[in-house]
Amino acid sequence: MTYLLALDQGTSSSRSIVFDARGNIVAQAQLELPQIYPRPGWVEHDPMEIWRTQRATAQAALAQAGIAASAVRAVGITNQRETTVLWNRATGQPLHHAIVWQDRRAEPACADLRARGLAATVQQKTGLLIDAYFSGTKLQWLLDHVPGARAQAERGELAFGTVDSWLVWNLTQGARHVTDVSNASRTMLFNVRSNQWDDELLALLRIPRALLPEVLPSAADFGHTHADVLGSAIAIGGVAGDQQSALFGQACFSAGMAKNTYGTGCFTLVHTGERFQTSTNGLLTTSAAQTSARPEFALEGSVFVGGAVVQWLRDGLRAIDASSEVQALAESVPDAGGVVMVPAFTGLGAPYWKPEARGSITGLTRGTTLAHIARAALESIAYQSAALLQAMGRDAVAAGGRPVSELRVDGGACVNDLLMQFQADLLGIPVVRPAVIETTALGAAYLAGLASGVYAGTDELAQLWRAERRFLPTMDAAQAQERMARWEHAVRQATLE
Repeated sequence: MTYLLALDQGTSSSRSIVFDARGNIVAQAQLELPQIYPRPGWVEHDPMEIWRTQRATAQAALAQAGIAASAVRAVGITNQRETTVLWNRATGQPLHHAIVWQDRRAEPACADLRARGLAATVQQKTGLLIDAYFSGTKLQWLLDHVPGARAQAERGELAFGTVDSWLVWNLTQGARHVTDVSNASRTMLFNVRSNQWDDELLALLRIPRALLPEVLPSAADFGHTHADVLGSAIAIGGVAGDQQSALFGQACFSAGMAKNTYGTGCFTLVHTGERFQTSTNGLLTTSAAQTSARPEFALEGSVFVGGAVVQWLRDGLRAIDASSEVQALAESVPDAGGVVMVPAFTGLGAPYWKPEARGSITGLTRGTTLAHIARAALESIAYQSAALLQAMGRDAVAAGGRPVSELRVDGGACVNDLLMQFQADLLGIPVVRPAVIETTALGAAYLAGLASGVYAGTDELAQLWRAERRFLPTMDAAQAQERMARWEHAVRQATLE
């Protein structure tokens, strides 16, 4: 048997999955990752906990599979993107907690860049809008606020990385300081057209080049795990940010294919091939996972609060005891009773980009129950995703293409049949759930398999993908349009327009 080990380091947990060569799950292990909230709008992780939990789950998954590390052909890594780690090269110790992608503390620096008229420059080079979401201004904040950090960085004593770089550094015990194009493309420091760190962007944010990792394709030689880490040296053959990894795991290898991941946030990507396309509808252009030095792109929209709204129902409102109870509670009423929830807990992402927006629940009456609110919470995930797909459709038509005709779905919340059916109804296209919904980890395993010779190419991987269920739209188009209009009205209220 040929085995591949995927390390899936997410926002709320660290997971490791052992796959066989056909993409079937052999074993998996997961540990929750503690969240740190120092101030409103700030979100942090302990980098040492990221490493500890990821290593522990890798060891547990191998034990559960009943195999030694030497039986694994290659390791693939996929990770929460934009989350920023700064550490000392000599000691390997972080200088500060990791600043998580959801964190908004760098918004003043972003506002300054926008005020200086730099939005077009940044978008043309990186495909991104200027926002505190991305790593560059997070790193700038660390250099400016951690005592002595900037001087150490200029002396070449520090290393910056997104979570993939931090994991590879620890897996190789400091032998490799690397990242891949998909993660680099989320820093706001990387020119996605040339696949190079950009000197002009580094100068704008005063980032010393010595901090930066080497950038490789997503399927490449990222080094070997040190034998002390898992018991044997294993090739690290694949690295990709979680959303690009999910696009790859869904076998969306050609222009026009799209996926949506329903995780803590929701992330919709449509592959655009080798064409760099700038969105006029609030979407980002990002590097897709690349198997060679040739750039490939995707349009992306990010919903900051997706499945996290269910966590809020559980932990904030205490409406449910476990996340798995939400579907039954929502299905106990025929509809949301006119209630619309906009879960803008940390502002609104694409296609709105309203950092000042705050969550709202509208349409409440004396007849509103927790069940109506639960249903509105679930529907909010589908509404936000539908707004993204509609924006992508407008961009596609403007570029002479056609809107997405099918949406492949993955992530924890895609197991919710009510949510998936409502998504198909709003979009008016089939929503397809694959047999293996852990497509983020699967994408990392596939990339590692390509680099290590397990697979001949993407055509072979496309043959391995299989659907578990197709959700076909049942709502008429006029009713879906009316629902979306009600949602957009609620968004305007949440953004005080």
